[in-house]
Amino acid sequence: MSTLPEAKLDVLLAHHASLEAQLMGQVGAEDYVRITRELSELNPLVEAVKSYREVRDELGEIDELLEDPATEPEMRAMAEAERDALDAHRDELIQQIRIALLPKDAMDERNVMLEIRAGTGGDEASLFAGDLFRMYEKFAGLQGWSVEVISASEGTVGGFKEIIAEVKGRGAFAKLKFESGVHRVQRVPDTETQGRIHTSAATVAVLPEVEDVDVDIKQEDLRIETMRAQGAGGQHVNKTESAIRITHLPTGIVVMMQDSRSQHKNRASAMNILRSRIYDAEQQRVDAARSAERKAKVGSGDRSERIRTYNFPQGRVTDHRINLTLYKLPQVMAGEGLGELIDALTTEHQAAQLAEQGAAA
Repeated sequence: MSTLPEAKLDVLLAHHASLEAQLMGQVGAEDYVRITRELSELNPLVEAVKSYREVRDELGEIDELLEDPATEPEMRAMAEAERDALDAHRDELIQQIRIALLPKDAMDERNVMLEIRAGTGGDEASLFAGDLFRMYEKFAGLQGWSVEVISASEGTVGGFKEIIAEVKGRGAFAKLKFESGVHRVQRVPDTETQGRIHTSAATVAVLPEVEDVDVDIKQEDLRIETMRAQGAGGQHVNKTESAIRITHLPTGIVVMMQDSRSQHKNRASAMNILRSRIYDAEQQRVDAARSAERKAKVGSGDRSERIRTYNFPQGRVTDHRINLTLYKLPQVMAGEGLGELIDALTTEHQAAQLAEQGAAA
């Protein structure tokens, strides 16, 4: 049986009671929103802790009953049967509480900068990048999130060579962070006359939306260039230097933005993306150092590795990190089945965290 940090649970219950007491008094609008939000996050854990302690106490009473030599055989049999059921329930509650107590990623509640780029495979890769974007857009809709395209470069026959979008919604990064990596597709393109299966790929990067306080960017570390936008855009393209290219000199990260007619808006969007990429690069550096100490990791953000294959002829999706295959490709591409993959990845990640905790204990 896994033990729980009882002192930590006492502190948690006391904090929850304190928040409830604050709500009973006079609080301002901002404090009310903050407290109610924190309570809604704590309520499931607090209920689990209370249930766990009730079950623990019941088990103590049953043990006393079974240890008493005066207990009648019929009563003893009933107590033993009840004890088995309570044992199983207690173990479920312990696991639920241990997972809830795992340290949260500081960025889990943030919005997401979603970047999808066509990889190997030419036009078919661009079409697949478009399919992936629509999959995430539909999944976001099912979560009640909004998706705003910031920048897009369309493929010659459809889809996207590159698309960058902001996904806004509570917990967006927590759900989508394991999607970073190379996604591979196997299917017969519409242009294929011989019916041959082609393999192409697209790269997905999921970055948390980062604020000024999260990343220290010095003005002297930036080279900012303005230029006329290229491509479609009418007469305005030839008259206005609205396009922005920002280079972060220490890391060499470059962001180019030209989708808006406003240079100010393009600059704001470029800085937003730049902050996320700098933060992500640092996180990948830290993850790489950690991975030298452990072989298996889920959601490392390593975008050089193939993480998932979408096989259209067989109607299956395989996530290579956890060796999970689902024969429900249409549901996954429609956003509905993607949640099953994400939940499995989250569960695996939590299991790895619990194993690390156990090893460190």
